[in-house]
Amino acid sequence: MENTPQSPDQPSSTRRDFIKAGAAASAVTAGFPAILSSASIDNAINVGLVGCGGRGTGAASQAMNADDFAHLTAMADVFPEQIEKSLEALHERQGQIGETAEAKIKVEDDKKFIGLDAFDRLIDADVDVVILTTPPGFRPQHIRRVIEKNKHTFCEKPVATDAPGCRSVFETTKMAEEKGLALVSGFCWRYSNYIVETFDKVHSGAIGDLVSYYATYYTSPVKPMPPASERPAGMSDAEWQIANWYNFVWLCGDSLVEQAIHSVDKLAWAKKDVMPMSCVSVGGRVIPAEGGNIYDHFSAQWLWEDGFRGCVANRQIAGCHNENADYIMGTEGTCTIGKGPFPRIQGKENWMWRGEKYDMYQKEHDELFASIRRGKPINNGHRMTTSTLMGIMGRMAAYTGVEVTWDQTLNSQESLFPENLTWDSSLEVRPRAQPGVTKLI
Repeated sequence: MENTPQSPDQPSSTRRDFIKAGAAASAVTAGFPAILSSASIDNAINVGLVGCGGRGTGAASQAMNADDFAHLTAMADVFPEQIEKSLEALHERQGQIGETAEAKIKVEDDKKFIGLDAFDRLIDADVDVVILTTPPGFRPQHIRRVIEKNKHTFCEKPVATDAPGCRSVFETTKMAEEKGLALVSGFCWRYSNYIVETFDKVHSGAIGDLVSYYATYYTSPVKPMPPASERPAGMSDAEWQIANWYNFVWLCGDSLVEQAIHSVDKLAWAKKDVMPMSCVSVGGRVIPAEGGNIYDHFSAQWLWEDGFRGCVANRQIAGCHNENADYIMGTEGTCTIGKGPFPRIQGKENWMWRGEKYDMYQKEHDELFASIRRGKPINNGHRMTTSTLMGIMGRMAAYTGVEVTWDQTLNSQESLFPENLTWDSSLEVRPRAQPGVTKLI
């Protein structure tokens, strides 16, 4: 007999306890996609989305597709139009994959939460998994509240914009482990089959001992800062900056920490998540941007105790050469990712990845929901936080012009997120950092 979702008049705590405990492990398939048979479950998983932009909409769709009985039941954003745009896109996506949207999307009007406190109201609603895709500056407090409320979470990268935020997430990671809660990150390359296999080859010695790593992330601007003349009359500093979040360090962490953090994470992965001892960086801004305070290019070089050096260079300037590639050098060969359709190794063993790439964004959610169902929730917390902190280390070195150590980064007291933030807050924009002038805090 086919099992059905629990009746709404049954106690919700029973349903959540079931989800935390997980269903039978035999119900989970090992391959991709990890979609569960409807015959193996008797409870729905309610999903709440916090941050309803493009990435949040994509993540919500992937969450619903990851489990036959995953339902989107609540949404939160500071801007009401974002929720409606997201819902429209989600209905269209579900229709494209042959789903009846109403069977998966169950967001009633009273479960559409607006404002800076929308997040708190959403996690107090009857949700089991919370998707966090707001600007990264909000991430530490959001992750903490989700875990305190005993909910599983998917959080986009990076997990903070400063060291105090990272220290908070380290603490929350431990809390999630103690509570047996899932904490899955948006460092999507860790869930890519062809990149996983490539790093397995590298780690098995296919290019010998690693000597150096060079990664590029050259793109156009992600969200260009509009001129001040476009700011609506009466709009507060807080609203203006959140609406243009990518241009403010407290919200995005700057481009090395927000976008190029994927390359930083792969570099950390190559070193098996052993952190570097120091970093020297350069960076700045060559294209004027009125109002914001981020750089448009970085080149950061980290040094490990064994003498290994890794460099990530990124740029966000239109009309330039674009590239997203990784060049890994070893004592017996090289590994190249991103130049050509497949990763390849040249050296004592010539190798090129062959196969069918799967959707790494979908895989993140497939594994998250499967881990909840089998009662063994995934916790990516430590590595997602160390990779974020490594990116912050590179930014700190570029901003100050000094060599920054890991201990200095980990113990930095520079807190970027405003205290007592409200929608009407007056927020003075910090001056753009000047190497040699800006001090290490």
